Amino acid sequence: MMPDQRLQGCRSLHFNEDNGRFVLLALLIVLYLLCGAAVFSAIERPSELRAHGRWNGTLLNFSETFNISLQDLNSFLREYEAAIAAGIRADALRPRWDFTGAFYFVGTVVSTIGFGMTTPVTIAGKVFLIFYGLLGCAATILFFNLFLERIITLLAVVMKAVRERRIRNSGLLPPGIRHDFSAYSLPGWKPSVYHVMLILCLSAITISCCASAMYTPVEGWAYLDSLYFCFVTFSTIGFGDFVSSQSAVYEHQSLYRVANFFFMLMGVCCIYSLFNVISIVIKQVLNWMLEKMSCLFCQRCNKANAFLGRRNAIRPGSKGRQARCGQAPDSDGPCDSDTEGRRLSGEMISMKDLAASNKVSLAIMQKQLSDSANGYPRTVCGSSRHNGFSGGVGALGIMNNRLAETSNSR
Repeated sequence: MMPDQRLQGCRSLHFNEDNGRFVLLALLIVLYLLCGAAVFSAIERPSELRAHGRWNGTLLNFSETFNISLQDLNSFLREYEAAIAAGIRADALRPRWDFTGAFYFVGTVVSTIGFGMTTPVTIAGKVFLIFYGLLGCAATILFFNLFLERIITLLAVVMKAVRERRIRNSGLLPPGIRHDFSAYSLPGWKPSVYHVMLILCLSAITISCCASAMYTPVEGWAYLDSLYFCFVTFSTIGFGDFVSSQSAVYEHQSLYRVANFFFMLMGVCCIYSLFNVISIVIKQVLNWMLEKMSCLFCQRCNKANAFLGRRNAIRPGSKGRQARCGQAPDSDGPCDSDTEGRRLSGEMISMKDLAASNKVSLAIMQKQLSDSANGYPRTVCGSSRHNGFSGGVGALGIMNNRLAETSNSR
């Protein structure tokens, strides 16, 4: 491969980083699905086969005992399944389509929980659900994003105040700043995504444990089943095997239904925020993997880049230096010293060029020292395009530049 072709390959790798991240994530998700399917199949398939065997034995025994053919018995069971879909149970349940039941149903629709225990059966109801869910789900997602924005802002304010207090009490500040700490005030400080993830995780566990402590005595579920219901509901998976607030009568019924609504709302908002923060961590892993792949690829064209490096009046040998950092030729981020660039170029520069280069280097160093003193994120090799967090919409756009690991320095 010619040197120009190798350099072009490195450039195309940078320009297609977003596509590479998408493809890599898709492959990892497929692998994750295959592993999950294998695990669940190994765990649940034997139980399914045993349940089929017990049910077939029960049907055969019932048919022989009451002299009913299996065909008539299966026809009766199909009618019963249709009745269950319509909301009819052997036990007394609350009405599905009175105002209270309908309100519970639309709540599961717009939150995308979708338990499946209540569904419209009329044509008019199904058509209305399509348009109602389209607008309702969009509005609810907007609400979740606004909640995410405010919860991260609140956590950032609290964590920044705690950090300022620790710095004030540490005795490490100069005497002048110690008396007027408001002038210091950590202007560029941002909370770590890992700290925010830990706080949200603890909040989700606390809400789930409190809700499970309520569901266990009221619904008669085991505590582990209640925790399982909380995760399935709060994550909006909504299998429907466990559904709360379905009995006709409860002790302190009004209070229980209000508490059930509150736990569901807070749990869904908290888990939604946690999922989005975890997605940032996953994106960091993808960026790290792409960076390693890029370094392995660009090692083959380092020699070509060094050969193509040209002296620059300000930054001699900048192309070779940027290529070693995995940086695009047009990027202006500082990586190596000017001495290293001159050593790669193999040329000597005039005193005028040397003075100009030193002035620029001194200005860059002064800016870095100023940013470090003021608490701003440290500039590292690579432009903001490399981190994959610039711009964005929705939850990623909200968290952009609000957390330390999603700023332009990463």
